[in-house]
Amino acid sequence: MRFASLGSGSKGNATLLETNQSCLLIDCGFTIKETERRMARLGRSPTDLAAILVTHEHSDHIKGVLPLARKYKLPVYCSYGTGEYGQIRLSHHWKNLALGVAIDIGGISVTPVAVPHDAREPCQFVFRYQKKTFGLLTDLGSITPFVREHYRRCDALLLECNHDVTMLANGPYPYSLKQRVGGDWGHLNNQQAASLLAEAEVGHLQHVVMAHLSEQNNTPALARAAIEPMLANSDALLSADQDAGFDWLEIA
Repeated sequence: MRFASLGSGSKGNATLLETNQSCLLIDCGFTIKETERRMARLGRSPTDLAAILVTHEHSDHIKGVLPLARKYKLPVYCSYGTGEYGQIRLSHHWKNLALGVAIDIGGISVTPVAVPHDAREPCQFVFRYQKKTFGLLTDLGSITPFVREHYRRCDALLLECNHDVTMLANGPYPYSLKQRVGGDWGHLNNQQAASLLAEAEVGHLQHVVMAHLSEQNNTPALARAAIEPMLANSDALLSADQDAGFDWLEIA
């Protein structure tokens, strides 16, 4: 099993997960043309995809989903609430995901995990294939016991490190947006991300990718300073980029 990012941040998000059986796209916050270009950079095309999975309906995650699904005739898996966006639920592409219930998609066991975020029915995902586990966890404002339990033992983790608390407080955002981003239904700060790892079985982690970093309210160096002390192997720590994403990472 391996994974890669087409891009991560407020301007667009998309992640690829691949096994020798299938390839899944998680979220698509880019236009069809941009998605095709970014996939080609990773040696892939939308024709390689078995399905698109959607975490929630915010535009940086969903705006390219239906256009891509229509063009390439792909199923779209998301919760009922997320499916209300743009009438995805009424499309023949839509497949319902029951949060907390594992489902097989292309030979991969996919568990949609409910998270606290300001969306209709948001989730994140834990993927299992041949006794290996990949956790994707972004776009949540707080870490619930339910989230901790599902992400406790991963072999690789894509983890939101959205903002530094001090940078957000002193930054350019209006007060209302600062409250939203930093609230329990917003986005994880660096210390919250570190606290998740503090209670996880980090000895299993082959890769930890810091994702969804705010360009205004965080830096890779600040995120790394918070996360690195929590890891058994600091060489496992990488950062996802808005423009470049990151290249394929193998889960051995």
